[in-house]
Amino acid sequence: MTRCILVTGTWDTKNDELSYIAGIIRAQGGAVLTMDVSVLGDPVEPADIGKHEVAAAAGSSIAQAVAAEDENAAMQIMATGAAKLAARLHAEGRIHGVIVLGGTMGTDLALDLCAALPLGVPKYVVSTVSFSPMLPPERLAPDIQMILWAGGLYGLNSVCKATLSQAAGAVLGAARAVEPPRRHRPLIGMTSFGKTVLRYMVALKPALEARGFEVAVFHATGMGGRAFESLAAEGAFAAVLDLAPQEVGNHLFGSAISAGPDRMTAAGRRGLPQIVSIGCYDLVDLVGWHPLPERFRASPSHAHNRILSSVVLNAQERRAVARAICDKLAEAQGPVTLLLPLHGGNEWDRTGGPLADAEGLAAFCAELRAACPPNVELVELDSHINDPDFSAAALTVIDRWITDGWLPPSA
Repeated sequence: MTRCILVTGTWDTKNDELSYIAGIIRAQGGAVLTMDVSVLGDPVEPADIGKHEVAAAAGSSIAQAVAAEDENAAMQIMATGAAKLAARLHAEGRIHGVIVLGGTMGTDLALDLCAALPLGVPKYVVSTVSFSPMLPPERLAPDIQMILWAGGLYGLNSVCKATLSQAAGAVLGAARAVEPPRRHRPLIGMTSFGKTVLRYMVALKPALEARGFEVAVFHATGMGGRAFESLAAEGAFAAVLDLAPQEVGNHLFGSAISAGPDRMTAAGRRGLPQIVSIGCYDLVDLVGWHPLPERFRASPSHAHNRILSSVVLNAQERRAVARAICDKLAEAQGPVTLLLPLHGGNEWDRTGGPLADAEGLAAFCAELRAACPPNVELVELDSHINDPDFSAAALTVIDRWITDGWLPPSA
């Protein structure tokens, strides 16, 4: 089956570059659908989807975009229209991947377009600001791919052709090779970290699979949490085991390793059953090569590697995390069980461990009890999060939800 790629950009100013991308895709046996998101100018040749159609899809017009006399307002009109059209084209089976070219304006539009497409649709952005800290994680689609548009700000040359040809080949190859998610079994989403610090998934994953579920474990280091929230918002999960909510604290304390302000909200809004716990609640992850923020310079810390460091929160900061978690869970529309292991939430905070803080743990637990909303079942466990009793307690809740009809019967 021939795969069709949506090639998007401002064809009035980037005709040569976009035509080069389209030519590479066609030369490799792919099909191309072009979309023009220009405002002021016109392309050398009409695009398959013209700028007037894009603006109309946003409920606006090119005339209104021009009349705004503001390039940001105009491009947001085009971004809204492009995102809606891309989603529609994919739903109709007319495109199998997208590639968007741009500077900051085009990249801003590209993020909206890519976010409108589901996981598994190849999404490539060729940008002058790829990997830049200007790009907030909450705007990045879970499986977005970016490549720096090096040396190509104005016109074609051998440097930028190397980038453009790679991107064209990559998006077509991805569209041919991708195995989109299939919902043969109910899917459970779980958050965690590596086995050095959290281990419950080692027991829980096979036990849940034996009950007839598929299990996807998300690494809660910012983008992992973003992907988790995105899929929860789509309703992809039958239930979630959000056992590592550290990204809530990361965002609360201003870390760049963030899944955004909506972390721990999508499952609740969808009414999905949630088991929540406290994995790494006491740590805030920071970019390892950045200077420590002033507020954390006296805090104990753990350098996980050269790109990631964790600081240990004090009792007052842990209370703030407890309140933030409870505030989010209070909005949930489905059943929520909060498992509270009283002996700690990561391998390093065990009694006698390098990051143990009994007083801080006690303060957190007390605040969690006080702030726990009435819609949340709080289950206190005389165990550590990495103990077998914790995993057994989570499975007990799953089995009850199966019996009560919140989850499909086990296999």
